[in-house]
Amino acid sequence: MSIRARQDNQPGYVLHTYPYRETSLVVETFTRSHGRVAMIARGAKRPHSALRGNIMAFRPLGLSWSGRGELRLLLRAEWQGGQQQLQGRALLCGFYLNELLLKLLPREDAHEKLFLDYQTALARLAAEPEPDAVLRRFEKALLREMGYALALDRDSVNGAQIDPNATYAYDPERGPLAVNGVAHPGLALSGRTLLDIVHDDYSDPVTLQQAKALMRLLISHRLEQKPLNSRRIFEELRQL
Repeated sequence: MSIRARQDNQPGYVLHTYPYRETSLVVETFTRSHGRVAMIARGAKRPHSALRGNIMAFRPLGLSWSGRGELRLLLRAEWQGGQQQLQGRALLCGFYLNELLLKLLPREDAHEKLFLDYQTALARLAAEPEPDAVLRRFEKALLREMGYALALDRDSVNGAQIDPNATYAYDPERGPLAVNGVAHPGLALSGRTLLDIVHDDYSDPVTLQQAKALMRLLISHRLEQKPLNSRRIFEELRQL
């Protein structure tokens, strides 16, 4: 997808920043119309930089940039307001979402539906006391946008409808397979869990627990087992 030399006031979020030379930053962004775009924020490390105060994660921004290379030049980042600040566990969950986008989405590939899903997830993380269902919905949306259609409502071998009272082994490449008392490799899930995930219904604690294990399996598979820093931080905090 080609991007014109200049874009003005495009809706977007900062996913990550890191130093670039002495006074600048590279800003990894997720934009509604252009997907992931990396930009140089010149002078952003200087105390009085106009960019410095706004290039922060989880703030809805109007982003303006120019250039055609791998790194665009960030011209403006204007806060749009309307997003509650993430705190505590919700903040860590937000960083997890950002890391997923950084590691799984290619640059310059628009995903407008996923952008809206991301906005919704941030709003729910800020408002809801328990974030687990929010994360599961976003992980499912992300896998869908990557072209990984989750096979959840049919047995991958014979095409039979999922029985809510049966147990299934889930293969990341094939989908669910009825166990029927025979040992199979793969994550074991109840049929009820699979059907609940189809409908994004995580009200059952068993569904929520098994959905977490399933999404972890599928995302690790897409990452080729490369670790996520945010998951490591979660585990370390849990052990404190």
